[in-house]
Amino acid sequence: MNLAYITHPDCLLHSNGLVGGVPHPENARRLTEIQDHLIAQGIEPWLMHLDAPQATHEQLCLAHSAEYIDEIFRSAPASGGIMFDQDVVLMPHTIPAALRAAGSGIAAVDWVLAGEQRRAFCAIRPPGHHAGRSKAAGFCLFNNVAIATAYALTQPQISRVAIIDFDVHHGDGTEDIVAGDSRILFCSSFQHPFYPYSGIPASADNCLPVPLPQGTRGDTWRPAIEQAWFARLEQFAPELIVISAGFDGHLLDDMGGWGLVEADYAWLTQALTRMANTHASGRIISLLEGGYEIHALARSVAAHITALQE
Repeated sequence: MNLAYITHPDCLLHSNGLVGGVPHPENARRLTEIQDHLIAQGIEPWLMHLDAPQATHEQLCLAHSAEYIDEIFRSAPASGGIMFDQDVVLMPHTIPAALRAAGSGIAAVDWVLAGEQRRAFCAIRPPGHHAGRSKAAGFCLFNNVAIATAYALTQPQISRVAIIDFDVHHGDGTEDIVAGDSRILFCSSFQHPFYPYSGIPASADNCLPVPLPQGTRGDTWRPAIEQAWFARLEQFAPELIVISAGFDGHLLDDMGGWGLVEADYAWLTQALTRMANTHASGRIISLLEGGYEIHALARSVAAHITALQE
């Protein structure tokens, strides 16, 4: 088993409440549907199951300011819920879930560095790529991918990390944290113009944005990504690839306006796997971001995980 599946029951307990009388789209069924589908497809027994630890304060500070972290802990309610940001809810189970989500990336780095040809997928919530160094946004409290990347760069065998973000929304928080760091290459595809209305022009030379309009399908998305990223990734020769795996660009997901399908996610994952095999001893970690039509999400994650196993 070369693929770790990292999650924790605490990630199910965070709740964003109801919107118009129905569950908020970022809800616990996202994770349970993924798990159920992996079992139904016979994939689950082939995974190494690991529990996500809680990230420490020191590890959170790899990507966030201490003042921001302290504000979150001070603001967390003992009961009920509050709006910490216009679309970020704090309730009693939020901080445990967010610490597990951030800790999953730490565990994933440790797992892949402990052997050859190891990969990891983190089935976690809340997501992270909109969380900046000192801000929460877009359902995100801590930037799980940025924390994992910064932690990896503290390890002696890692000096270059590529972050690949294919969520339909720009990972503005990740770019806020990593822009200008020559040890990191941040490759991001996203619908534009669209929330959070950022990403172009790139804020630094190490950021490679691929902004594409509403209605984009795989036959446009694939060549645009290949042209913008692949040669630069080969030149950069990452020693670890970290993926912000957002599946809300799926044709059936109305959180965005793209028309990607499972085969598109598999195509990119296979390409990244080949690059990791060439430059990074096969090392890839992938952390769940968006994806809100739960059946499309589960199928897309299964396609992604299957490609990671190849």
